[in-house]
Amino acid sequence: MTTLTERNKALVADFYAKVWNGHDFAALKDFVAEDYIQHNPHVGNGRAPLQAFVGPMFQNLPEARFTVVRLIAEGDLVVAHTLFQTSPGDRGMAVVDIYRVEDGRLAEHWDVKEAVPETSANGNPVV
Repeated sequence: MTTLTERNKALVADFYAKVWNGHDFAALKDFVAEDYIQHNPHVGNGRAPLQAFVGPMFQNLPEARFTVVRLIAEGDLVVAHTLFQTSPGDRGMAVVDIYRVEDGRLAEHWDVKEAVPETSANGNPVV
């Protein structure tokens, strides 16, 4: 028997695998609530604006993908720490997405991003 937290974490993992990495934009309806609340200033609220953003992005960047480094969940919140690369040789960007899950769908989203630097003063990676 899985807990609600475990189901929410699995939902986010599947979302990255199918939508972001599988480029299955039709699957957004399976993962994202119709009235999705978006805190990224470049994307409107709702499933349709997310689809309008995601579709052209991956048409322009067909090799882009997210590597999930870690998922952390508590109750209805899931945090995904990922590496986003536009192509296999791209240094990439460290991304932290925070999702609120409601009724088995992603209901709200926040994100922060940081370009992966060439060097680090401490020698520790950002992802």
